[in-house]
Amino acid sequence: MRECAIDKGKGGPGRMKRGPLRLLIPLGEGGHSVEMLRLVALLGDRYEYHYMIVRQDEWSEKKIPIAGRVHRCRRPHLKEKHQWKALYGYGVLALESLAILARVRPHALIHAGPAVTIPVSILCRLFRVPIVFVETGSRIHTASKTGQFMHGKADLYFVQWPELQQEKFPDAVYAGLLL
Repeated sequence: MRECAIDKGKGGPGRMKRGPLRLLIPLGEGGHSVEMLRLVALLGDRYEYHYMIVRQDEWSEKKIPIAGRVHRCRRPHLKEKHQWKALYGYGVLALESLAILARVRPHALIHAGPAVTIPVSILCRLFRVPIVFVETGSRIHTASKTGQFMHGKADLYFVQWPELQQEKFPDAVYAGLLL
């Protein structure tokens, strides 16, 4: 199935481009990946998928349900004891994210909030790439740190529990559990 998408590149804004939508799906290690891979399976094969995975994560790539190009990047090391090392790591990750965005030119970014998504989300916001954020299903009453950061920045913000929508994010979309 082919869909139309707005091409913001050459030819001016609003020019129509035929072809499948390119989705960039960052995968973290663990539960975030499980949820995103489940979402990819639900979305089906009508999109062109590009996966952003940290170099050390071999598990996520083996579990990808619908083939797509894999782009490797640096792990941000949030728990680094030296703040300068953490900032340096995020700076390198931001440059790698920029290179991935330039190669993929995604029509949308969809993620569930592993730390690797912060720089690419900021860049997508700057380049007006729509962002879909899915708060992890383990969060019932409070949002994750990434969820707190993404609220108000994502074009579409999903929660997996009605309590989180009612108590914290009434403007979020509740669509049920992914798992």
